[in-house]
Parts: sequence; structure tokens; C-alpha cells
Amino acid sequence: MRLDKYLADMQIGSRKEVKGYIKKGLVQVNGAIIKQDKFQVNPDEDTILYQGVKILYQKYFYYMLNKPAGVISATTDKQQKTVIDLLQPTDFRPDLFPVGRLDKDTEGFVLLSNDGELAHELLSPKKHVEKEYFAEVAGVMTKEDVIAFAKRLTLDQGEKALPGKLQILKVDEVNKTSEISLVISEGKFHQVKRMVQAVGKKVTYLRRDRIGAVLLDPALKLGTYRPLTEKEIISLSKS
Repeated sequence: MRLDKYLADMQIGSRKEVKGYIKKGLVQVNGAIIKQDKFQVNPDEDTILYQGVKILYQKYFYYMLNKPAGVISATTDKQQKTVIDLLQPTDFRPDLFPVGRLDKDTEGFVLLSNDGELAHELLSPKKHVEKEYFAEVAGVMTKEDVIAFAKRLTLDQGEKALPGKLQILKVDEVNKTSEISLVISEGKFHQVKRMVQAVGKKVTYLRRDRIGAVLLDPALKLGTYRPLTEKEIISLSKS
């Protein structure tokens, strides 16, 4: 890998800027000052310093974000705040994107990454990666609904949903409301809301708690994020 690309990838500066840093003698490779931007380095073997600080190379980045309502799952938008806008300037990278999407009014786990291959695997309809949601519902969910969700529910417009694992967590018979957990393995548009609608109820609050085997960190406040651990990255890859 070219030295200037190495430094630019690690956000030391733009490709043009790091070329200037190199020519000024601010970069060392294995203890020697290198002034050639085309100099080839091995990210796994060479030690690169910029102004005396070691620069470790990282190809892929993975962040767990607890998305608040009102934020859209997009990289850029001229009018609305996006999940990328929630990143600190030091963590922002132009190649980061949300893996999949959550509705604007839905909270919870959004994976931000620049790993296109993993994103493809997680989003592929053929892979059936599980996503778990918590929902508050207007209406009393029943055992009959659990059975219906376990079969192929017919949604509006005649679409068929794959079986979902519905668990009724709480029912308020007085106020006619329910709290549920739902595990699905596909990602149709507004799927959870439409599945609940198909049995005559309405979702009033929705949060995604899990993608694959990785749970949303309960310590993450709305609008905050953290890097995935190595164990979590491996778990997602296996999912």
C-alpha cells in the first residue's frame, strides 16, 4: 500500500495534505524518515509514525448506535438529521453508512460500518438474519396473534411475511394496550408495524434491540454509540 493512502485512510488528512506532510519529513516508517508519497508499506508489518505518533491501520469500522426517534437512516440529507450526523468529528469517515434502516420514528440498534461485504451478508434476504424488536401496541395482543405470527401473515397489499416469533410481555386490559417482543428474519418496509396491523392492532412505539446475535448495549443512551467489540464483530459475521 502507498504511504499516502495509508495515512489518508487513517484520516491524517486528505490525499493531497498527507503528500505535503510526507515531503516535509513528518512521517517515519520503521524509524526512517520517508519523503516519498509512493513509498510502499505493509500495514501488518511496518511501523508508521506521524509527528512521532504511531498510526495503526484499520480497514473496517463498526459502530453500534442507539438511534433516537426523529433521525433518519441515511448518510446525508439536506433537511433532516441522519445517523451519520450523530458521529463525533473524530469518528466521522466518508465511507461509513447505516447497515439497513430503521424508520424515522423508530429507536434502537443501528449498525454503522464501511464493510460492504458484511452489510451485504446481513441484509441478504437469503440469509434470514434475525432482528429483535420491542414494541408498545394499542390493542390487546392474544395467543391467537402469537400463532398467526408464527405462520405466514398476509400483510396489506397482499404481501406474505415470513414467520415471526412473537412474545407477549405485558397486557393492560383496562387501557387495552400491550408490550411485545418480536423476532423477524426479513426486512420488508415498515414490517413490524404492518404485521401488528395485520392482526388488528397498532404499534405506538418501536425499538430494535438485536441484530443477529448482538444485543443493543443497555448502557448506550439515545443518540450515542460505541465501537463493536471484537467478539460482537465475530458474532455478526457468523449471523
